[in-house]
Amino acid sequence: MERFFRLKEHGTNVRTEIMAGLTTFMTMAYILAVNPIVLSPTGMDWTSIFLATALAAGIFTIAMGLFVNFPVALAPGMGLNAYFASTVIASQATDQPISVSMALTAVFISGIIFIILTVTQVRQMLLTAVPDSLKHAITVGIGLFITIIGLKNSGLLTVAVTSFNDIKAGAYTDVGGAETVIHLGSLHNENVILTIVALLLIAILMVVRVPGAILWGILGTTAIAIITGQVDVKKQLTGQTWAPDFSKLNFFDFDFAGVMEVGLVTVILTFTFVELFDTFGTLVGTANRAGIMKDPVQGKKRVGKAMFVDAIGVSGGAMLGTSTVTAYVESAAGVAQGGRTGLTSVTTGICFLLALFLSPIVALVPGPATAAALIIVGVLMMQSVKEIDFSDMVYAIPSFFTIVLMPFTYNIANGISFGIVFYVVLASLANATGRGEKGKYTVHPLMWILAVLIVARFIFLGGE
Repeated sequence: MERFFRLKEHGTNVRTEIMAGLTTFMTMAYILAVNPIVLSPTGMDWTSIFLATALAAGIFTIAMGLFVNFPVALAPGMGLNAYFASTVIASQATDQPISVSMALTAVFISGIIFIILTVTQVRQMLLTAVPDSLKHAITVGIGLFITIIGLKNSGLLTVAVTSFNDIKAGAYTDVGGAETVIHLGSLHNENVILTIVALLLIAILMVVRVPGAILWGILGTTAIAIITGQVDVKKQLTGQTWAPDFSKLNFFDFDFAGVMEVGLVTVILTFTFVELFDTFGTLVGTANRAGIMKDPVQGKKRVGKAMFVDAIGVSGGAMLGTSTVTAYVESAAGVAQGGRTGLTSVTTGICFLLALFLSPIVALVPGPATAAALIIVGVLMMQSVKEIDFSDMVYAIPSFFTIVLMPFTYNIANGISFGIVFYVVLASLANATGRGEKGKYTVHPLMWILAVLIVARFIFLGGE
């Protein structure tokens, strides 16, 4: 292990790396419980999602460690899984519903696009096109999108009307009053109460800096639910088997013909675009904290290799039957614990594979516990807001639209689209009128291309 992972060269040892890997696993193991909850409303089988989640996280995290020697873990991404689910569910009321197979095909295709973009170095070039403030705004917007989902799933937030047309027509729900579009759920609801307890528990654990606070909070909440009778252990475990049943895995469940018929170009581009910046921020941020970027040349090479493994993970995860696999920002917890090499990732990946034998335990986790986890993940992603330059309106306005339109329109693509178009227009105007210092507002040619494509999308497809 010393020779393979070059431990001494990176100032670490086997014990430190293994402890760091366990810490990373503890901080992100919540995805094993949350991902099935997020994706199952689409009609996907809970067990198949759990198996795909554990397998994808285990296989591609180990690959990251062995082939890149990088202390970063991968798993189905939060936000991207929510977009996957909302796309499928929302389409069911249309003339051209999108099936799970079609959505998985879209994810697979986005992974192929990633592989091509990474090999040709275009992916790295695209990352320089979007200004930093907009990149951070995307992260914040996705965080709020996840938070809305958590609040809605828990019952803490309920919707009084479904659209502005309903408001104009006077179609209000009594609860919350005629002026209220969204309002607080009933505090007499046991699920809402359990969610609040879960939020408090996770928050307290995070404040006192307990490693894996989210996972421990989920486990603690599950214990409370069992004690109070909200979860019936005997009923849940009856007939359950501990050995993973791989026959339930939706392996290679694709529908290429359906994708061509329905036309999922926008969905594919959204998966690609969001994952592009999500991965970039995670990989570069983790590399900086691990000291890998101290040597810029070697650091960039390793990040480039990590992007390639990540790209393969996207398509590989779709083949296993789950939404987009991405690098996890929780990897920073392992780095903070001293993880510096791929041995950290290998340890984390092995833990995910061992979790395949724990599906009956994971199935006991109640919805309020995972809803609280979603809300807290939103808190973590919200931290990027401090990196946005709100003192400069050229950055502030596009960033604001990016952030607010994701949760309020319940669509990640809308936020990104408005952010890009507004930045291109405002930055170009500032440059043309001499309002900005020379070279301050760079509008990369790729940004113009994206802006034109976005405008064309809204002209020809409307809000679809």
